[in-house]
Amino acid sequence: MSRSYPNTRLRRSRASAWSRAMVRENVLTPADLIWPLFVTDGKGVEDPVASLPGVSRWSVDNIAARAKEAVQLGIPCIALFPQTQLNLRSEDGAEALNPDNLICRAVRAVKDACGDDIGVLTDVALDPYTSHGQDGLVNAAGYVVNDDTVAVLVDQAINQAEAGADIIAPSDMMDGRVHAIRMAMEMNGHPNMQIMAYAAKYASAFYGPFRDAVGSGGRLVGDKKTYQMDPANGDEALAEVALDIAEGADSVMVKPGLAYLDIIWRVRQRFEVPVYAYQVSGEYALLEAGATAGAGDRDALLMEKLIAFKRAGCSGILTYHAPVAARLLNG
Repeated sequence: MSRSYPNTRLRRSRASAWSRAMVRENVLTPADLIWPLFVTDGKGVEDPVASLPGVSRWSVDNIAARAKEAVQLGIPCIALFPQTQLNLRSEDGAEALNPDNLICRAVRAVKDACGDDIGVLTDVALDPYTSHGQDGLVNAAGYVVNDDTVAVLVDQAINQAEAGADIIAPSDMMDGRVHAIRMAMEMNGHPNMQIMAYAAKYASAFYGPFRDAVGSGGRLVGDKKTYQMDPANGDEALAEVALDIAEGADSVMVKPGLAYLDIIWRVRQRFEVPVYAYQVSGEYALLEAGATAGAGDRDALLMEKLIAFKRAGCSGILTYHAPVAARLLNG
C-alpha cells in the first residue's frame, strides 16, 4: 500500500512529547547499562584517570560503594578491571590466578555489600597481569600462543568464579577459549555461570585510555593484530560470533561500539542471543573532549549515542557514562 501526502503527514505523531513517547521504537533504561570500574590497591583511594576525565581508579572499599550507587541508580551490573601493581606483573601473568588478587577481593567486597542486588562481570584476559601487556603468553618470537594461553585463561576464569563473579567475560580473542571455560565451569561446580564472550573485538585505536587506566599501555610490546580483528572485516565477525555461541557463550559483545554499529546489527539479525556493545574508553574520551570544546551539549550527545546502540540491536551497553546516563533517565 502506497502512502502519500496529505493523507500521510508523518509530522503528526511528532507534534507533542506524549505522542513522540507513544510511537518511540527504541527505549533506553538504566537496566540497559553495565558500568565498567577500575580497581586499584590501597584504602579510601579515588585516583582520577587523566585520559578519561570523570573516571577514576577505586580501591576495593570504594568499589563496594560504587556498586551500592549502581544499585540505587537501577544499573544491574558492573564490570571490574584491575590496575595490577608493577611488582606483581610477570611474563606469564601469574597474578591472574591469585585468589586474593585485586579482582577477587573486589568481587567479594561487592557481593558482601550488595549480595544479589547487582551482577558482577569480570574480564578474562592476561593483559592487566603481564609485564609485556599482551593478553596471553608470548613465545620467543614474540607471538602470542593460543592453546597455552587458553589453559591459563581457564584457571583465571575458575579463580574469578570461586570469588563470586556472576558473568565471566573472556576478552582475549584466543581460539577455543569459550569452550574450554564452559567445560571448566561445568566440571568445577559452576554450571550456571554466564559467559559473555568478547566475540567480535577489533584491533582498534580507541583503546588507549583503557590501557592507561589498567597500566598496560606503556608496557605493551608490539600490537594485538594477530588475535584481535581487522577493522576492515565484517563477515569474519559473524564467524567469530557463531563459534563462541556454539562453544557455550550465553551472550556476545562487539567492541568497540559506535564505529561498529553495522556489525552489531548484522549479529543481531543473524543470531538469537543477547548482543552487547562496549562504548570504549576512546569513545568516552572523545565525547567528553568534544563537549568541552563546545561541539554540543554533553548529555544530549551521550543519550543520542546510547540510543544508537539500542537501535542497532543491543541488549545492553557497557559504558563509563553509565551513572550519568542513569541519572538522566531517572529524571
